[in-house]
Amino acid sequence: MKRFSIVLTVFLLIFQALQAQPERDARMKWWREARFGMFIHWGPYSVLGGVYNGHQQKRGGAEWIMNRCKIPVSEYQKYAATFNPVKFDPEAIVLLAKEAGMKYIIITAKHHDGFAMFKSNASRFNIVDFTPYKKDVLDALANACRKHNMKLGFYYSQAQDWNNPGGSVARKVMSEGWANPDSSRIDAFTAANKGHWDPAQMTATMDEYIDKVAVPQVRELMTNYGDVAVLWWDTPTNMTDEYALKLQALLKLQPNIITNDRLKRPNFPGDTGTPEQKIPGQDELDGKDWETCMTMGTSWGYKSWDSKWKTPETLIQNLCDIASKGGNYLLNIGPDALGQVPEQSVDALKAIGAWMKTNNEAIYATKASPIGTFDWGRCTQKEEKGNTILYFSVFDWPTNGRLLIPGLQNKVIKAELLASGEKLKTTSENEGLTISLPVQAPDKIASVIKVTVKGAVNGQSSGATKKMKTGELD
Repeated sequence: MKRFSIVLTVFLLIFQALQAQPERDARMKWWREARFGMFIHWGPYSVLGGVYNGHQQKRGGAEWIMNRCKIPVSEYQKYAATFNPVKFDPEAIVLLAKEAGMKYIIITAKHHDGFAMFKSNASRFNIVDFTPYKKDVLDALANACRKHNMKLGFYYSQAQDWNNPGGSVARKVMSEGWANPDSSRIDAFTAANKGHWDPAQMTATMDEYIDKVAVPQVRELMTNYGDVAVLWWDTPTNMTDEYALKLQALLKLQPNIITNDRLKRPNFPGDTGTPEQKIPGQDELDGKDWETCMTMGTSWGYKSWDSKWKTPETLIQNLCDIASKGGNYLLNIGPDALGQVPEQSVDALKAIGAWMKTNNEAIYATKASPIGTFDWGRCTQKEEKGNTILYFSVFDWPTNGRLLIPGLQNKVIKAELLASGEKLKTTSENEGLTISLPVQAPDKIASVIKVTVKGAVNGQSSGATKKMKTGELD
C-alpha cells in the first residue's frame, strides 16, 4: 500500500506539471532570459586545496578530496574547524558577477562533505557553529544579492553526505585519491559498506539522515533567506521516490523556485537539464530547458595547484554557443580558504564582462538559432513585431570580406555591426544571404552582426534528437 501511494503521488506530480505549462512559463521567464549565471563551489575543502598529507589529489574536483583520499570523518572535521574565510566579501562577488554580465548566482549551501555554509539547527557541522568564522555565508550573500538585484539560488547535496551519519556515498576507491599504503584495506572496507570508508559514517540509516538532516536543512534554506530563485540538487545516490517526495514537498515554501533534474531520476525531472562540463550538440537537444555548468580551471572547488585555465576566448565563445542552442551557461568560481576568488577567475570574468558590455543584446532574452550553427560562429534570434532579429557572433572573420549565411532567404530590413551601428550591405543569392564586411573585425574573439529580416525564419531540421546526458558534478 505504501509503495502504491508513492507511485500515485509521483504520477500526480508529473500530471500537475504537464497541466500547468502557462504557470511554468511565467516562472521560467527570467531564467530563460538570463542565459548566464555564476556557480560558486566553496567549503572547508578549500583549506586542503587539493593536497592531502603532502600528496596532490590524483583526479576529480578538489571538493571531492575527502572521498577521493578517504579522509576519516574526525580528521576532516579538524580541517573544517580551521576554516576562517576572513577575506570573504559577498558584495564584491556579486559585483564581479554583475560586471561579467551574469544574472544569477548559485552557491553550494552544502556539498557532499556534509558541511553547511549556513547556520543549521539540524547539524552542528556548519560554518557558524563549527568554525572560528561564526558567520552565515548564505545570509551575507543573500543580502548582497538583494542590494544589487541579483537572483540567488542554492546547491544542496540531498543524498551524499560524508560527515552526517546515514548519508549516502558514491563508490570511489582509494586509488583515485593518493598513494596510501593502506589503500587495499580501505578499498575493501569501502566496497563492502556501500561506499563508506569510516564506521562513523554508518551510525545511522539513510532514513534517519533524510528525516533529521536533509529535510530540516532544506526547510531552513527555503525559509531563512528570502526569495530563493533556484534549488540545485546534486547526485541522487541511493535516493528513493519516498525521500524525494519529502524534499519536493518543501518547495511549496518557495512557489516560484526553479529546480534541476538531479533530485531523483527519472520521476523527478525538475525544470532544467544539467549537462556538465560539456555543451550539447545540435542532435542532443530534446526541447527541455537546460543549463551547462562548467569550471574555468580543472576543479569545482579551490585547487591550489591548478594550472589549466580556460581562456576568455573559449569562455566567451562557449557562451555564444550555448545561447545559440537555447541554453544557459552556469560558470563556476572556487574561492580559497580565506574567501578570495582566484585571480585567473577574476581576470576571465572581467574579460567576459567587457565583451558583454558591447554585445549582451545578442545573449539576453534570445532564443536558439533557427538555422543551426556555422563553422565560423553562432546565431541567436529575437522576435520583434512579426519580424526576426538575427545575431551572428562571428568567431572567424572572413578574409575576403564576405560572410555567407546558408539558406537564409528572408528579405533584409537592416544589417549592422552591433558594436558600432555601422550599416552593412547584403546580397540575396541562391545559396543564402551574403553580408559585406569591413576588413577588420570589431572584436578578435566574437564580433556580432545584427540582421533584421521580414517575418519568421524557417530553419532547417537537425534530424532526430537524442536525450541529453547530464552527468554529475565531480
